[in-house]
Amino acid sequence: MSFYSDTKAVCRMIKIEHSVFALPFAFTGAFLAVGPGPQWRVPSWRTMIALTVAMVAVRSFAMAYNRLADLDIDRLNPRTQNRPLVTGELSVAFTRRFLLLCAIIFTTACAAMNATCLLLSPVALIWSAFYSHTKRFTPLCHYVLGSVLGLAPLAGWLAVSPTHLGYPAVLLFFGVTLWVAGFDILYACQDVDFDKAQGLHSLPAHQGVPRALFTAALTHACTAMLFPMVGLAAGQGIVALFVSVVVGGVLVWEHKLISADDLSRINVAFFTLNGVISAVVFLGAWADLVLGSPWMLSL
Repeated sequence: MSFYSDTKAVCRMIKIEHSVFALPFAFTGAFLAVGPGPQWRVPSWRTMIALTVAMVAVRSFAMAYNRLADLDIDRLNPRTQNRPLVTGELSVAFTRRFLLLCAIIFTTACAAMNATCLLLSPVALIWSAFYSHTKRFTPLCHYVLGSVLGLAPLAGWLAVSPTHLGYPAVLLFFGVTLWVAGFDILYACQDVDFDKAQGLHSLPAHQGVPRALFTAALTHACTAMLFPMVGLAAGQGIVALFVSVVVGGVLVWEHKLISADDLSRINVAFFTLNGVISAVVFLGAWADLVLGSPWMLSL
């Protein structure tokens, strides 16, 4: 295989385009740590570069580990039989080397940020790998996945403020955790029959699709309440509050696209709308904390 083909296969394996979900929340955490001010206030460019490298590396590690851990399952699932490890485009040995490389890059980027991030880097790697095994024993696996992405705003905050973890970052951790868990439940509805047959513990397989859709909606309702609380705790202004309303509206629209009788638009809800949510949340934080808002709020 050529270098181009190998690179393309790796990007398919780790779904590089889905980095749009985690990166904006990491950036949001960094900007929240800087705090609001009457003039331009931004994290240093060195911190932002290191944070970007760390986030891409740990996400690549998590995705590659998931593909390796789920290889036996992916070989049987018709929806996943075109994945590079299943087709043989990438080998198990190559993927293991890729995992090691991602772990080294991630740890190095964490060291470039500060000692706190370096000390916590093994925890992030272990937790991101642990998720891949949870579907085998608990229907809460979607919430574990959510917590992996929920680490993004915590990482962003600690990259800027390593000695103090603020309430806004903690609230955003729970908001992102529930947001991701909700749309992962929706996504898992596609595999409900396969999961049941294989004894896998996804929530749709455990509860049935109608109840799983209700659980996802309830989970996203909690998300819609947590995002404005982040703005209040951070002293953000009217722009962030407006963004929270927009996010709530997008989540409602997402659930209107899907029903137990029609799951055909799951990919639209999963990628397009959730990509919009992550980008909008970051832009709201940027507008309030960098440009300053004339109507600052407080909790």
